[in-house]
Amino acid sequence: MTQDFSIIHLLLNASWVVQVVVLMLMGVSIASWAAIFRKIISIKHIKALNDEFEREFWSGTSLNELFASAAQNAKLSGPMERIFASGMREYQKLRERRINDSSALMDGARRAMRASYQREMDAIESNLSLLASVGSVSPYVGLFGTVWGIMHAFTGLAGMQQVTLAKVAPGIAEALVATAIGLFAAIPAVLAYNRFSRDIDRISIKLETFIEEFSNILQRNVSASSNAH
Repeated sequence: MTQDFSIIHLLLNASWVVQVVVLMLMGVSIASWAAIFRKIISIKHIKALNDEFEREFWSGTSLNELFASAAQNAKLSGPMERIFASGMREYQKLRERRINDSSALMDGARRAMRASYQREMDAIESNLSLLASVGSVSPYVGLFGTVWGIMHAFTGLAGMQQVTLAKVAPGIAEALVATAIGLFAAIPAVLAYNRFSRDIDRISIKLETFIEEFSNILQRNVSASSNAH
């Protein structure tokens, strides 16, 4: 009689340790896929918001108008707009205190933008550690299930006088399913982690470039107002 070697049949007949390992890996795989889809949507949304604000910033709109718009849409704005708002807010606070020293004004605005930048990057990088952990740990968890399943299979054969391939094959096949599912969980997580890391690096470079460009604009404003006085 031919034996049923479907994955479901193999798992139903596997030892409880292998079944627990497979359930854990499937749960981790579902969590990583959910994180992947959330991150895809999030990064796409962040890029769109940054591009929209950057176009508006370089369109010739005054800094005060941009700041008023950013203050009104604080909850809907993107990282670049929030960084701009934090720098502009600090700059205006220092000007209201009658601080005219250009270095003090620029240092204050830069510190505010840098602090905002760090907060934004922490938020953007959320869930990356989950994907990194899934990608690195899942194969080893699957391998543990495989080793345990093979040990269990050979222990069951120890009392038999005649061992054939037909008797050994089901136990080994059951064990190897754990490694296969471990790789199934790990490979998408690793690929997604690498892709998201590249995307986030590009976003980071774009935000840092904006901080430098906006700082130069503020520096020119400070110099112009100093010369006017």
